[in-house]
Amino acid sequence: MDVADPAYRNQVLEEIEKIPQEFLPALLKLMRAFREGVTLPTAAESFEQGWQEARSGQVRPVSELWEGIDAE
Repeated sequence: MDVADPAYRNQVLEEIEKIPQEFLPALLKLMRAFREGVTLPTAAESFEQGWQEARSGQVRPVSELWEGIDAE
């Protein structure tokens, strides 16, 4: 699938036009959740999140990270 193809955009917009007005808030929520699920944050965003978590004390010892993992 070529994401740059405007035909896909047009098809999506045509489908949206067919949705009854009262269901648009639910569709918008679904579309946002989909987009967030398929896109990855940038390296800068990931680093910033990790840095904020470390600064706020949201850390765990490395030894805990391996608990429950069977590495044989």
